[in-house]
Amino acid sequence: MSSSVLQFPKSSRKVIPVDMDRVSCIILGGGQGTRLFPLTETRCKPAICFGGRYRLIDVPISNAVNSGCYKISIITQFLSSSIHRHIFQSYHMDQFSSGFIDILSAEQKPTEEKWFQGTADAVRQNTHILIDIAADYFLILSGDQLYNMDFRKMVAYAQTTDADLIIATLPIDREQSSSMGVLKVKDNHEIVDFIEKPSEDQKFDDFELSPHFLEQEGFNPHSDRRHLGSMGIYLFKRDVMFDLLNRHDGIDFGKHLIPEKVKQGGVYAFVYDGYWEDIGTIRTFFDANMALTEPFPKFNCYDKNNPIFTSDYQLPGPKIFDTKITHSIICEGAIIEAKEIANSILGPRTIVKKGTVIENSYLMGNDDYSPPVEDSPHYPKELGIGEDCVIRNAIIDKNVYLGKGVRLINERGLKNYDGDHLFVRDGIIVVTRGASFSDGFTF
Repeated sequence: MSSSVLQFPKSSRKVIPVDMDRVSCIILGGGQGTRLFPLTETRCKPAICFGGRYRLIDVPISNAVNSGCYKISIITQFLSSSIHRHIFQSYHMDQFSSGFIDILSAEQKPTEEKWFQGTADAVRQNTHILIDIAADYFLILSGDQLYNMDFRKMVAYAQTTDADLIIATLPIDREQSSSMGVLKVKDNHEIVDFIEKPSEDQKFDDFELSPHFLEQEGFNPHSDRRHLGSMGIYLFKRDVMFDLLNRHDGIDFGKHLIPEKVKQGGVYAFVYDGYWEDIGTIRTFFDANMALTEPFPKFNCYDKNNPIFTSDYQLPGPKIFDTKITHSIICEGAIIEAKEIANSILGPRTIVKKGTVIENSYLMGNDDYSPPVEDSPHYPKELGIGEDCVIRNAIIDKNVYLGKGVRLINERGLKNYDGDHLFVRDGIIVVTRGASFSDGFTF
């Protein structure tokens, strides 16, 4: 039994036990991820490689496990083979425990021929499985967010308030609200109104937090962050979740079910004060990766108390020759002969030849050191970055070949561009998986 004692909220001194064995976690595998195209051309969003050696799905799984929640269901649909393979290879629960990691794939049933239509519909179509899980609470997470969060505090808060539903929130400014749900709360944290991605300034102003609320939560009441945004993390009482899904036919939690439940009451805000990032665009994905190369990144992968779990690659350490490296991450199995690497991440098995300069870029690496079969449509004939290349402000997907003297520098300064295996999004070059560029190619 995973039980601990926590004190929450800040305004209360009540200490209560938390039994995480009675909490089950549901991770939503994500939709088509059109805003992250072309990285989602061959995989779903949570399967995208992050930080060199991780997948985005590793973050919610690790947060759940680090919080003592070992009953995990992952709901998938779009381009799911990559994430399925990663989960099967990476996570194995102790056979003597009650924990599990199950993958609930979209499937057509005699009573339901439609694919998942939204976040709530994905959970609803799996209630015949979820209802047999021994849990008092269901924790619903997104598969494409970055954060380090102790969910035991959220469960403790749910027990303190006896809330039907807890929504994880954080203070936001007006600009951030365009991509988040915004909540109106009382000083006791009860949510009295909820709007998804507000567009009316007047309505948004009505949701402004009181100075007393901000002060009691330890935030500056004079900052621009005077509203509460939903993180898309929900903790439901068991019966409340099943009843809401059964009575309401809405397909999305944020747009349909959450506003309905707020009207009924019993919904409270859990205020989170740490780092959180929703990976929704190429820009946010790129910036989040580049931030990992900073001396003290907000998303800490080096916290021994909150590790990010992933696959064991069984690879040797990186082999680096006469290369100047600054503020960079070089993953296992890499073979580096480059001239210079700065503010960059090089994933497993990355191969870089002599004379090459890489700046402000993320190279995801390779699945193999050479193509596994001849004439594969998914691999170039050779893998790696050739001699005397220049790569700047770019994301290079897996299994890519660049010939000698290739320059990926966006010399025309394009904001957006769609080409053959090469795209630009918000000024960032993106080279697609398995691409090959011959000697001297310049972009």
